[in-house]
Amino acid sequence: MYSVTYHRASSVADAVKLLKKADDGKLVSGGMTLIPAMKTRLAAPSDLVDLRHVKELKGVKVSGKNVTIGAATTHAEVAANEKLAKVCPAICHLAAHIGDPHVRHMGTIGGSVANNDPAADYPAALLALGATIVTDKREIPADKFFKGLFETSLKDNEVITAVTFTAPAKCGYSKFPNPASRYAMTGVFVAKGKDGVRAAVTGAGDDGVFRSKEIEAALSKKFEAGALEGASVPSKNLMSDIHASADYRANLVVVMAKRAVAAATAG
Repeated sequence: MYSVTYHRASSVADAVKLLKKADDGKLVSGGMTLIPAMKTRLAAPSDLVDLRHVKELKGVKVSGKNVTIGAATTHAEVAANEKLAKVCPAICHLAAHIGDPHVRHMGTIGGSVANNDPAADYPAALLALGATIVTDKREIPADKFFKGLFETSLKDNEVITAVTFTAPAKCGYSKFPNPASRYAMTGVFVAKGKDGVRAAVTGAGDDGVFRSKEIEAALSKKFEAGALEGASVPSKNLMSDIHASADYRANLVVVMAKRAVAAATAG
């Protein structure tokens, strides 16, 4: 490690003020990505601004079908929220299977979304749910927020404060996890709401999370796993690495989509 100045923000406004003063400041909450990156010197911020103690960033609010999750809410808190489980059980299921217990009790939804790891779970959920990412400056639709590998539409010194969405009639999530990291080698979140069917894929795209028009088209005809029999997803823009080829991931997209729909329609 190297010299870094630590700050504990008392509010969002305080965090922004501290960031503006720093030469190269970074926000940290759970630190599940940033701290390891600093240890390996892939990141070397001059200042760390800790958001963990900012109360306005914490908690889950459910009003009818409308959901607001504070950016500093941990994965474990999302997974365990009973009100959220009643209106959108799929996102609770998703949160319960992120990483290991340490990651789930330290990592936050805001940190995951801001980092936009191409194999992270939350980006697929927010994209499929048609969610809105709320910052201290504006509200950004998920369709416009995720820009590519580790890229978002966030501007310098902009802080995510919450994510909001309207729970759909049905939704489900299934992923094929890497046995070591638990990151998705391929994960699919499907949702059927008043505006139709949306399906988002993580862990497979060579440019990060994306919506699958092939899966959406098939499920728009009939929202059941059987509707995906014979469906195929092109491998052209999917990643190949030591874990799986693009062709293998293309097949996994369909398999995970079937499982996600089966979960969404169970009971």
